[in-house]
Amino acid sequence: MSYPIADLPTPDQSLAPERVVAVQLDGLATNNEPFENAGIGVAYNFASPANRRATGPFDRFVRMVTGPRYAPMVDHVEATTGPMERDGTRAEQRVTLTGPDGRTETYRFGLSNDRTGELDGYWLTDSVMIE
Repeated sequence: MSYPIADLPTPDQSLAPERVVAVQLDGLATNNEPFENAGIGVAYNFASPANRRATGPFDRFVRMVTGPRYAPMVDHVEATTGPMERDGTRAEQRVTLTGPDGRTETYRFGLSNDRTGELDGYWLTDSVMIE
């Protein structure tokens, strides 16, 4: 699939970093709606260009997100978000997710909005690290 994946939420300059994370979590909670891996597609749409270069193309991104490190994200049944920590053009948020199998994992979403090109000024996800 090409970027951005059609018919899914995409970056918008009006979205605060808290909303960017929330949109991704909403998609991942119901991953296969309205089509297979649509939730992962939302996360892909909000990945920064550098993130997509490191983790893409989309089929590889899907394998990564459905793999053991990130599996609790897909179809998670509970999400607890910490405060968004902002420092100028960077932001971080801790998110604890409980997967459908009951496994709980805490991730740190790293975002930025300072880059060259057409997505400058858009909050996008640079990294999602396990804590």
